[in-house]
Order: sequence, then structure tokens, then C-alpha cells
Amino acid sequence: MKILEVTNVDFSLYQFLLPLMRALRAEKHEVIGVCAEGDLLQKVRAEGFQIRTVPFVRSYAPVGQLRALFAIYKIIKQEKPDIVHAHMPISGFLTRIAAFLCKTPIIAYTCHGYLFNQSGQGFKSWVRRALSFALEWSAGKVTDIYMTVSLEEAKDAKRLKIHSFPVYIGNGRDDLKFSPDDEIRTTMRNIMQINQGKTVFLIVSRLVRHKGYPELLAAFIAIAARNKNIELWIVGERLPSDHGHALDRAFDVAKEKLGQQIRFLGYREDIDQLMKAADVFVLPSHFEGLPMSIAEAMLSGLPVISTNIRGPREQVDHQKTGLLVPAGSVKELAKAMLWMINNPKERQVMGKAGRERGLNYFTEQEQLGKAVKALLSNYK
Repeated sequence: MKILEVTNVDFSLYQFLLPLMRALRAEKHEVIGVCAEGDLLQKVRAEGFQIRTVPFVRSYAPVGQLRALFAIYKIIKQEKPDIVHAHMPISGFLTRIAAFLCKTPIIAYTCHGYLFNQSGQGFKSWVRRALSFALEWSAGKVTDIYMTVSLEEAKDAKRLKIHSFPVYIGNGRDDLKFSPDDEIRTTMRNIMQINQGKTVFLIVSRLVRHKGYPELLAAFIAIAARNKNIELWIVGERLPSDHGHALDRAFDVAKEKLGQQIRFLGYREDIDQLMKAADVFVLPSHFEGLPMSIAEAMLSGLPVISTNIRGPREQVDHQKTGLLVPAGSVKELAKAMLWMINNPKERQVMGKAGRERGLNYFTEQEQLGKAVKALLSNYK
């Protein structure tokens, strides 16, 4: 069979879809990746995958969306795939509509988080959420296979009549790559020139507001003044397609106040190594699907501090594998971070419990097995 795997940007294709593309190719299917052009596509092409590019834009700009719709329609018409598998809200909507117009035999979609579940106040926020729901609902009617990475969103899909038979597949990572290793931990901490007794907090995410950076920086500044033996490592970058206010000013202020207690490490290919070197993973997001980074941290044996929102609360067992705090609360986030600093033995117990939970629920092998089974189940 020929399968198109379609997402918005190169980062998503490389970081999240590539393992599925490999798994489908291992089943002797022809797999073509489709997304906006980007530097990371070189790595995907290097593995022998064909890539088609579409000028997807991550906004509701009508002209840009029409251009993307025509482009993906043209590709589907040319390739004549047996299955079109779409990802992400806007690219997922456009791709499913185009596939429907092209009479593709099987149209599949994986929901990585509903935009209408994002928090926000005011008329503009209401309109954005209402439009998001309308797009999800309408595209759901032409979707044959509907998958979600979050159990709560599978329930939402059915409750809100977006799709009658949503399939929860979860998210997972390579449990061999992401695993505790004392030797690598020591080596990495030496490379980073950090003493073995220092407590390192690590966050891995795009540098955008809804990942909770303003609260994280404020909380860390508050506790760092009285705790000099701690560091915060920030791994990630702001993508060209990311919208919302840039965080440059907030980061500049943090650098001024924290000095060597904060490190901006940018985009990294050695996240598994950094997780082995860290002590606590933190992700104070306002909105998520089911974060890959939390799965990576749990498998790496790190206790996790995150927010009590959809996604993270399915992963983190509060007070057993980590701590959940209210989204947007600097005070509660700082309190959770202080607890981790002051209770090293307990946090190690949490990390071990997180590793066990990760092996039970969030491995790449299990997640890919569910996704491949769901994708191929309707094809005859």
C-alpha cells in the first residue's frame, strides 16, 4: 500500500512521525512524508523516504490556508495513496478535506490535542475555540480512522460527536535510548562542568508561551536566590512557524538575575543524554496533547513536575512519579521545585516509579503497535 503521512512542519515529521514511518515501511508499505519544507527533512530523506512539501501555515490566515489546501489536494491527486494519515489541527483539517475530495480509500487522523480545549479569555479566544471545534467536528465526518494520543481526548471525540469510534493509541518513546545510566550521567555532568551534587532542573520544549515559561522563570528566580546549588537547563527553540509573543525579554531578564544558574541549550540531538544528567524534569504547560518529553523523562528515571491539565495528568501519577501543580501558578510551581530540592531520596523513588510506569504505558513499541494496527485495520 501507499501511505501519506502528513503534518504541518519538519520538526513534527522528524521528531514525532518518523518512527511510525519506519514501522509502516518495515511492514512493506510505501510511505511518503508530507509537510512544510525545513532543514530537518534532510535527515528524513537520508533514510530513503520520499518527502513532498506543502506550504502549511500554523494560523487561520485564509489565503495561506487556501494555498496549502490546493497544494495538498494536488499531491494526493498525483500520488493516489491508499491511506492518507493526517496530523495536527490545521494541517489535519486541510488534508482530510483534500483526501475526501480526491476520494482516497482510507482517511485517517491522529489528534495531538484539541485547540478548543486551550484556556483563554475574551471574545477572540472564544471565536478561536469555536472555529477550532467546528473544523474538528466537520473533518471528523469524513475520517475513517480516528486516533488520539490522549485518553481524555478520545472521550471528548465520542462525547462531542466528533467521531463515533475514536481509538486511543497514546504516545511513547524508545525505552532503551531513554533509560537511566550512571556512567553517562557522570560523563555528561563533567562535560557540562557541573558538580555531581548540584540539582539540575530540565525542560525540553519549543520556546512558546503556552509551555509555561514565564511561570517557570519566575518560580526559579524566586528559589534560586536561596538555593545556589541548583541549575535550570532549557532545551529547545522557537520555530519560525510559532505564533504568539516571543519570550526574548523574559529570557533576558532571567539571564541577568540568574547568571550561571540558567543555561539555554537550544535545539539538541542528545536529549536522552541530557535527561540522564538531570535530576528533575519540569513542564508547566497550559495546553498539551500527551507530551513526548514527559514520556522521555519518565523512561529516563526522572521525577516530573507538570501541570494538572489534559495529557500530563494522564502520565504523571501525583506524589508517586512526580508532582502536578495548577497551570499558571508561580507559587505552587516554586513549592514543587523546592520540595524536589529538599527531598533527594524521595525524588529518586519517584523517578524509579516513573520509569516503571513509563515501561508499562509509554513505550514507543507499544504506541507504534497500536497505531499500525489501527491504520491497517480498515484496509481491504
